[in-house]
Amino acid sequence: MEYRLFSGPLFAFFVVFLLFPLNTVCADLSYNFPEETKRQYVIGNIANGLRIDVKQLSARKARIDTEDSKRYCEINLNTGDLIVTETIDREELCGSRMSCILSYELVLENPLEVHRIILQIQDINDNAPRFPNECINFEIGESAVKGQRFRLDEAHDKDIGQHDVNGYSVEKNKQFVLDIQDSADGGKYAELVLEKELDREQQKEIDMILTATDGGSPQRSGTAVIHITVLDANDNVPVFSESVYKVTLAENTPSGTEIIRVSATDADEGPNGEVTYEFSRISDKAVKLFSIDKTTGQIMVVGEIDYENEKNYEMIIQSKDASGLASTAKIIIDITDVNDNSPRIILKSLNNPVPENSEPGTEVGIINVQDKDSGENRQIRCSVQQNVPFKLNPSVKNDFSLVTTKALDREKESDYNITITATDGGSPPLSTSLTIQLFISDVIAVDADSGQNAWLSYQIVKSTDPGLFSIGLHSGEIKTQRYISESDNMKQNLVISVKDNGQPSLSTTCAVNVLISDNLSEVPELKDMTYEDSNSKLTSYLIIALVSVSTFFLTFIILIVAVKFCHRRKPRLLFDGAVAVPSAYIPPNYAEVDGFIMSYNENTIPFSQTLCCDEKTTNTCSDTSGEGLKKEKKKDVDISAY
Repeated sequence: MEYRLFSGPLFAFFVVFLLFPLNTVCADLSYNFPEETKRQYVIGNIANGLRIDVKQLSARKARIDTEDSKRYCEINLNTGDLIVTETIDREELCGSRMSCILSYELVLENPLEVHRIILQIQDINDNAPRFPNECINFEIGESAVKGQRFRLDEAHDKDIGQHDVNGYSVEKNKQFVLDIQDSADGGKYAELVLEKELDREQQKEIDMILTATDGGSPQRSGTAVIHITVLDANDNVPVFSESVYKVTLAENTPSGTEIIRVSATDADEGPNGEVTYEFSRISDKAVKLFSIDKTTGQIMVVGEIDYENEKNYEMIIQSKDASGLASTAKIIIDITDVNDNSPRIILKSLNNPVPENSEPGTEVGIINVQDKDSGENRQIRCSVQQNVPFKLNPSVKNDFSLVTTKALDREKESDYNITITATDGGSPPLSTSLTIQLFISDVIAVDADSGQNAWLSYQIVKSTDPGLFSIGLHSGEIKTQRYISESDNMKQNLVISVKDNGQPSLSTTCAVNVLISDNLSEVPELKDMTYEDSNSKLTSYLIIALVSVSTFFLTFIILIVAVKFCHRRKPRLLFDGAVAVPSAYIPPNYAEVDGFIMSYNENTIPFSQTLCCDEKTTNTCSDTSGEGLKKEKKKDVDISAY
């Protein structure tokens, strides 16, 4: 006895479970509804189907994705209803196929989930049976024997199932009765059966109305006229060389190309042995693509063959002799795929700009790739050029996540042109490229809360000269309130407070040091000044420490000497020494911002660790003569959150 660890279905489920995590690919949603429904018709409720709150649909950016350019349904995010956006004609969409299914993907973000939506389009009885010819002609010899059968043209109904052709009837007459037969492909056709021998001398022509009905409710019908000319003998029916013809045809085959040449023979001689050909049953799509030569039986391409529109066609052809005796055969045409469709790249979402402090692996966008071809022609490889810090990670089905590969630095690169290339597996392969311009943003001081809790207001809580600067309450712009004069302190220190509008209110502070400069052209590199200022501060600290220790030591010695003198009761004069403690030197035209020295012209203010200052002045201000500040110029300084 043989034992297997995994049965077929169980092993398939195990593979799907490994390849598609439960939080990514979820259960299907299936709905049935009839064709020809009007717009805004409610198919079903997505929120109820997923058993989630309808508000999550908006919060998680719910959307319907499809590979086809035409979409027949959409989600109402307010109600969760799946509604019809385009009237669906089942016959136009699916032809004679018994099952007509539309498949969409419902995408939810945060976290990413994909649900497949299956729409089963139900047929309604909206089409009547139709004969290929309005008049069916027969020439029957008066020598025809009782019981001889004459096959009639088969009616065709675009609807399917019980709505298809269900029966035939003919108006009452003395010569013929109708016998209904089942065809090999499941259809029905009728035969005229001679009930009474014909007499040409009594009646040369006979006309009857043939009616085809379907099984729908209400029932629909179509008619044709049977016209019989009574002649002398023709007792042989044309016979095709094959009952079923099978042809393989590549898509994009040029118009005018011969597909096949059918042949039927009739044992009769003269006009009764001459055979003509025609389509007795053909779909509306196929009749625009193929033609048949009535005399030769040559079937040719007359339209554009597209594998993506239809993969196979079935047609019934009929051969008929001069007296109307006929037989039928089937033609099956299978269309093969050609790599004639380039991949499509669809940008589903993009976070632009991207903060420069984003961690490696941060998702910045989602793309979807599609190819209408099949097989290897549909297999797509995606790539990103090598000189950017981004890569593509496979996500769900044909989705890819664009993620960062390393830390970003806006000061080195403020934006990237990312070219994504999709290449299929065809021969030769076809490819498509998409270029995305992605901007890198500076890190700014923000409030992580939302709503009124994130409303920020600014205030100067401390300044060297309270009347010199003001700050916008909500903009954070720092401006001068009056002209700067030579008597103003060269170095201005501001303490800025920013608080939110929450209850209780939360706040933080920032120090802004402003150094008023006479001429910006003489200022060296900012980074050099930062280094020099750092060294200057360190030197100052060392000097202060040394002076402090020396003062302490000197005071200690003086005290010891004084005590000894007091013991001897001899007055001594103790002199106090003054020690100058040098402070940190900041050169002209510079500002100190939390330990950094930054140059500052008359019209600019440097940025601190948390605030960025941009120059916004009413006049261009630059004093190159070195004669001091020009008092008639007023400076505006903007500070925005950084």
